[in-house]
Amino acid sequence: MTTLTITNGHALLDGALIQADIFVASGTIVETAAQGAQVIDATGLLVLPGIVDIHGDAFERQIQPRPGINFPIELALADTERQLLANGITTAFHGVTLSWEPGLRGIETWRALLDALDAHDSACDMRVHLRWEAFNLDALDTALADVAAGRVHLLAFNDHTPAIVRRLGDDAKASRYSERGNMSLDRFRALGHAVAARAAEVPAARDRIAAAARGAGLPMASHDDDSVETRAHFRALGAAICEFPMEEAVGRAAIAAGEAVVMGAPNVVRGGSHLGWASAAKMAEAGVCSVLASDYYYPAMLRAAFILAGRGVLSLPQAWALISENPARAGKLADRGTITPGKRADLVLVDGSGPTPVLRATIAAGRVAWSAPK
Repeated sequence: MTTLTITNGHALLDGALIQADIFVASGTIVETAAQGAQVIDATGLLVLPGIVDIHGDAFERQIQPRPGINFPIELALADTERQLLANGITTAFHGVTLSWEPGLRGIETWRALLDALDAHDSACDMRVHLRWEAFNLDALDTALADVAAGRVHLLAFNDHTPAIVRRLGDDAKASRYSERGNMSLDRFRALGHAVAARAAEVPAARDRIAAAARGAGLPMASHDDDSVETRAHFRALGAAICEFPMEEAVGRAAIAAGEAVVMGAPNVVRGGSHLGWASAAKMAEAGVCSVLASDYYYPAMLRAAFILAGRGVLSLPQAWALISENPARAGKLADRGTITPGKRADLVLVDGSGPTPVLRATIAAGRVAWSAPK
């Protein structure tokens, strides 16, 4: 096992950036240097905890770069891991949608992706964030079995079916779904209406999967909560993560209840939501957003933390907690998120001296998993 000594850097320790040497052995942070350790000179660099991405689905573009055009999942997964490590992400919860839609978000892709993750020897700790579509009743037993088998690491409650059904009458909008599912528009319309007709069965199915997740001790999230009442409903099911609230009041209610509120890092980098919802930067500065996630764009994580720090309300340690310590806590991962003896040696070395931060190296579980070309 590699032993490392990272010298002369400014490390994020106990909420402050201080010049300190960091020691790594057996994949963890340790208090003293090991004899014969590889020395990494971090002069002029920041030594920060590895990024924990609690929700990212950019991997879908590696599986299906164009509608209906798929590539082998093993190939997609390998390329996704390279992207993650090159962006400082050492723990990734892949937001895998298990929907009634066929194709990219259907049950066959779900099974193939979980099998590929089981077989993949990864440096990045890649986990499964099950985005459970409420109307996917036929896949419930599969989802329950995978939860019981420990193949799911976070459960999120999603319900995009009403929005999809509303768009079925519009050829242009409906075709986006049918093409993603690699089926004709007429067949997709018929499927959508048939699925929607089973609405009465949805609450019982949701209760079953929530009970399974609680029994497995999984963190749970509700997605796109549109009201305080909706958040309260999912809170009662055990979901202590409020993911992408549609209104600031919903996020405030979640924070008041001691829950995590997740917003998108792309929202910060772009200066606002692509859907016209609340500003993640303003919510973070107001203490309403406690976690940032890559959502659909991995490079946004590191950049968002520095943008927030540059705005002057949050310090860099406070902003970095949004992509390391806080998501680790929300994801029930007590062994990472800070540079602390005994925790996983997930670290990033960043040059923050210029107008934009530059990642120099990613260390995952004590191994140099990615380094910038010299």
